Amino acid sequence: MSPKLIKEDNYTGVYRLLSDGLLNSYYVVSDASTCRLMASPEVVGFETYSSMLRPTDIALQMLVDKGVVNKDGVDILTILRGGLNYPVEECCCHCGVQVDNIDFISCERIIRNHVIEGLEVKYEKLNVEKDATLILGDIIASGDTIRLCLRHVIDHFKVNGGSIKRIVFFTIGGTKAISIMEAFTREIRTFWPGFEGFYCVFYEGVFTVYEDKGVTGVNVPYIDFGMKGGVIAPDFREYLMDYEHAPALIEKCIIYDGGARRYEIGAHYEEVMDYWQSLYAVSKSVSFDDFIAEKIGYKDASFLQWIELNHYEYDESYRPLYEKEISYVNELRKKELPSLCAERIRQIEASLGKYRNKRKDII
Repeated sequence: MSPKLIKEDNYTGVYRLLSDGLLNSYYVVSDASTCRLMASPEVVGFETYSSMLRPTDIALQMLVDKGVVNKDGVDILTILRGGLNYPVEECCCHCGVQVDNIDFISCERIIRNHVIEGLEVKYEKLNVEKDATLILGDIIASGDTIRLCLRHVIDHFKVNGGSIKRIVFFTIGGTKAISIMEAFTREIRTFWPGFEGFYCVFYEGVFTVYEDKGVTGVNVPYIDFGMKGGVIAPDFREYLMDYEHAPALIEKCIIYDGGARRYEIGAHYEEVMDYWQSLYAVSKSVSFDDFIAEKIGYKDASFLQWIELNHYEYDESYRPLYEKEISYVNELRKKELPSLCAERIRQIEASLGKYRNKRKDII
């Protein structure tokens, strides 16, 4: 799967992801504002929402222009609470798309004896139509939440005589999103043959999730996003390799907990600080070379190897980015991880310390 640039202006680029045999359409939108959002955990609160406005506008307008989204009426499906972070309704308004209904669904973990046994739907408010166009946004890491919610919505439509024509999905997400959507499309077409499929827009790339705690032992499996093995927008890679954003490449995750980052900033501060303090604690015993390689997907690579590792089509126009990345990595290797961690802890405290949780236990 490789990205092909299909739309570009001064701030935003839209890529079509090309691969043989895909049932759905996948895109990556890259914008200066979401580059900053996903590189800097200091972007919090309402700014996490507003950072996504321009790229969502541009991607949605592209789908309107292609005839995928009909201006005459769509339904927005909001998965609580993560879906509230995505400016879908506002962007529909900007693009002249009529919103007929806004539906809601939420699920919670089932915990018994301190063990997570699964998920269950706890709340729903769903409208049923024929040939509905659903638009939604959510983070997809392990995919458990979206799999359960989509299954519930689809079954609800079937039982109540409705049908879905297409699903437009905006996500900060990983490779799991593609396998989930491909499986759903194969299944849905067995009972709704006219189902067009998913039109999925990823912000800044299709990321991967850690399958273990990483070389440092501080990452969270199946939750934390990384770049290794993913399809990352060249614009975002370049942003990360800017010396001004030096710590961004070695952040815990490209988004952290999206809900806490928007609605519980004190909890977000604690998560970010815990990562950097934990990283500092092991920094003298961790191979910095291995750590960097884990983040970017290689230790050393020729230009052709780099192209292949990043799933890009061969194009000499990528060479300056490759050279910039190699130069950046070589300079980063000269630094000491403990001192980088100490400096980052000071930065996080200065920028997010004011949000430190002030909650008191209530007896």
